[in-house]
Amino acid sequence: MSDQFASPVEPLIEGRPDASDSRSSRPTFVSINPNDPPWGVSQALLIWLISIAFLFIVPLLAIIPYVTYRILVYGSVEGLGTNANLIFISIVSVLPAHIFTFLIIWLLVTNRGRRPFWQTLGLTWPENAVQWMTVLLAIVLALFLLGLGVVITKLFGGSQTQLDQIINSSLRARFATAFLAAVTGPFIEEVIYRGVLYPALQRAIGMGWAVAVVSALFGGVHLLQYFNNLGVILVIVILSVSLTLVRAGTGSLLPSFVIHTVFNGIQAIILIVQPFVEKTTPEKKAALGFLAHSLSRLLT
Repeated sequence: MSDQFASPVEPLIEGRPDASDSRSSRPTFVSINPNDPPWGVSQALLIWLISIAFLFIVPLLAIIPYVTYRILVYGSVEGLGTNANLIFISIVSVLPAHIFTFLIIWLLVTNRGRRPFWQTLGLTWPENAVQWMTVLLAIVLALFLLGLGVVITKLFGGSQTQLDQIINSSLRARFATAFLAAVTGPFIEEVIYRGVLYPALQRAIGMGWAVAVVSALFGGVHLLQYFNNLGVILVIVILSVSLTLVRAGTGSLLPSFVIHTVFNGIQAIILIVQPFVEKTTPEKKAALGFLAHSLSRLLT
């Protein structure tokens, strides 16, 4: 495909074998424009709602056996809210929630295998981009956003969130959270918000409004959890606006995915190292505290 960002051929033909090769049984795909996706706003919003539902339903189903066991053995659910085993199960269960979400997205994006997944989402290098330069700029922007987040958190402060308590419940809970943040979180979030939602909204209401709506949805799902920590909410909104602007400006999902991965990956490393740092200054503790806070957006 010589121009993967050109306007799609009209009509869009999916899964039709190449007539020039009668021996071919594999479908040949037409060029697809990631900014003109073959799904609408209603379908994109449905995917968003399903992803949120999975993050509630799957962990709930995962903890039911353990809760049942505790009731049968101890005859009470007292103390379950701070039980380290229960907390760990709820965190680990986010992984199958991400997997189920990906499967639903794959069905929509590929039309059950009739369209190419990566190209349709725009998860490819921008046209005429110098790849190493794109990666370097993405890393620089991610580091800038991290630094900005530390400054904002220091200025606005904020109370300890529920996720802070979850992360501090056990070392394995901390490691599991770091894994989700660095591995599956950036991919799933970028595919949902900048891959599926943004292009559908951009086509319907324009680039500016699409950036605003996607950023609002991304920040809004975390508002209830972080109502007592304005600094973290501001950082999440700034991150979402930045990632969506990068997606809009490049016409590709890959640069925003790189930025998100670097952003989360650095935080994941600090989250793992933090318990082993014996002596830290108050300034370092404040920075580490922010980095731990912002990881929790993956669990909402």
